[in-house]
Amino acid sequence: MAKYIAAIDQGTTSTRAMLFDRAGKVHGMAQREHQQIYPRPGWVEHDPLEIWERTQQVVRQLIQEVGVRPGEIAAVGVTNQRETSVLWDPETGRPFGRAIVWQDTRTADLCAELAREGGQDRFRRQTGLPLATYFSGPKLRWILDNDADARRAAESGRALFG
Repeated sequence: MAKYIAAIDQGTTSTRAMLFDRAGKVHGMAQREHQQIYPRPGWVEHDPLEIWERTQQVVRQLIQEVGVRPGEIAAVGVTNQRETSVLWDPETGRPFGRAIVWQDTRTADLCAELAREGGQDRFRRQTGLPLATYFSGPKLRWILDNDADARRAAESGRALFG
């Protein structure tokens, strides 16, 4: 019977993996930082491929250091950056660009325009959320408005967003 639970925490500055037994005792932890990219004032980006590589590295390191076989892990829980957003090709797994981090404010003008047109709470009834640069909806709109390849892919059903 599998006796461990793994946790992967993909955070804003690093990715870590931890291994617990069924009693909650920690058996190991591995962590790797990833680059913060600031291409313009107010913009914060991450390289999605670097994050994917770091995730694989910490899981491999954890398994090796603790000395467990993957089959001994019953489940894996994952946490992430929540509102950090990226669009990618489902066939290749390649992103169309860098991930736009939750802290990024490049959509401030879009959010202000949407608020002028329909009020700050215009989406709250449907989503339960206020209009803000933090959330992923304005980020998706920005990507589609500013990346022609991503827009074409989305319009043809060749893009995933998360």
